[in-house]
Amino acid sequence: MFGLKAIIYVLAAVTPAIVLLIYVYRHDRVEKEPSGLLIRLLVQGVLSALMSMSLEEFGERVLGLFFYEDTAWYWILFAFLVVAVAEEGTKFMLMKRLTWRNPNFNFRFDGIIYAVFVSLGFAAFENIGYVFGYGLSVAPSRALLSIPGHMAFAVYMGYYYGRARWYENYGYREESNNSLWASFLSAVFYHGFYDACAMIGTNLSMIVFFIFVAVTYYRAFRTIRKESQMDAPII
Repeated sequence: MFGLKAIIYVLAAVTPAIVLLIYVYRHDRVEKEPSGLLIRLLVQGVLSALMSMSLEEFGERVLGLFFYEDTAWYWILFAFLVVAVAEEGTKFMLMKRLTWRNPNFNFRFDGIIYAVFVSLGFAAFENIGYVFGYGLSVAPSRALLSIPGHMAFAVYMGYYYGRARWYENYGYREESNNSLWASFLSAVFYHGFYDACAMIGTNLSMIVFFIFVAVTYYRAFRTIRKESQMDAPII
């Protein structure tokens, strides 16, 4: 029974991520990325989650030295400067290390593919911990909010990442660096805003949260479709 229960919990945790991975992968219409690279990106996402745990624990301790917990400012700073910077920073660093000079990175949409696979590898691993820790009751809300949230943050990261590689290839170094910063900071902004609203937990913040989620997810899925249709070679 324990084995069956564990299988059910794992499936409940990872299925939403798998569905979104398939959705994004199917939009890579010009040239599919090799399966080996995609698997490595998923593994990098798991590694990012493990790295983030230590970074967030350290950041929480430092923040607690200067701000009282359970205040709005504490949760805002914790969401942006600790959680979002740690999680999106490790995702970005590991993605760039693996893919920036990879010869398969030859179309702009590849940037979205890479960011989404790293991010959903992170999200699936994190979600396993939540489902085993809190039970199946958390699976529906995380399937509708947390997993698509990580994908949406990754879409914005990947959008600018693909453009950064295009600029770099054609010698526009300043534009490439600006796009790399935009790749990282856009994911941090969306992730931080998402978490800050949820962590503050007031009626107003939750209204803002659900409006933000609806707009962010709509724009992310629209960006996937548009960038897939307008994909362009990098080299």
